[in-house]
Amino acid sequence: MKNALIIGATSGIGKELAKLLVADNYKVVITGRREKLLQEIKDSNSNQYIVKVHDVTNLDSCEALFNDVKNELKTIDLIVYSSGVGNPNYKLEWEKELPTLQTNIIAATKIYGLAYNFFRKQGFGHLVGISSIASIRGNRHVPAYFASKAFQANYLESLWLKGKRSKAKIVVTDIQPGFVDTSMAIGNTFWMSTKEKASKQIYSAIKKKKKKAYITKRWRLIAVVLKIVPASLLYKFL
Repeated sequence: MKNALIIGATSGIGKELAKLLVADNYKVVITGRREKLLQEIKDSNSNQYIVKVHDVTNLDSCEALFNDVKNELKTIDLIVYSSGVGNPNYKLEWEKELPTLQTNIIAATKIYGLAYNFFRKQGFGHLVGISSIASIRGNRHVPAYFASKAFQANYLESLWLKGKRSKAKIVVTDIQPGFVDTSMAIGNTFWMSTKEKASKQIYSAIKKKKKKAYITKRWRLIAVVLKIVPASLLYKFL
């Protein structure tokens, strides 16, 4: 039986991905701040879920989490960072930007570093980060979120480069979803995917050990367009 750690599994993609891993005979450590929701997931299969109540923005507790999981499971095959925050901020209010920066940049960097070093010492492992199609360009309505996802995408690629040169067998995958029907989705959107469909495609990309995957697959077309359209035209839409 393989072991997985999902950071941010109380709902959305993290929760659905945990279900798929358990169905594939993984023992899965699920984390989040809402203990009741974590316990509800565990109750569905108590033998294969381990609950760890955890707030990623408490950086000291991140190291404690990894120590606890190591002591309990000894090895971790897969680590997924699925925590994310982002809300519209039309007036650039600092109070709205700060939680996004704390979760999507500071906490993400902490977890990615802990995961990579854990795998380096262990000799193997697969790190998966959920960034976003938003990582490709900026956005006037949600600037911190878009910028934070660009940071994550670049950081994950940096770790991928390190992994390719490492003696350890470290795989790094950047998952870039478009619109998925979760609490993060706001307003009327197109190509909205269900959590279930998105998670199945994410798990497929994980099993294939892809460097980057757009979710759902047709968002690859949007990614190509976003990369080539000049800002002088793009500003009317983003």
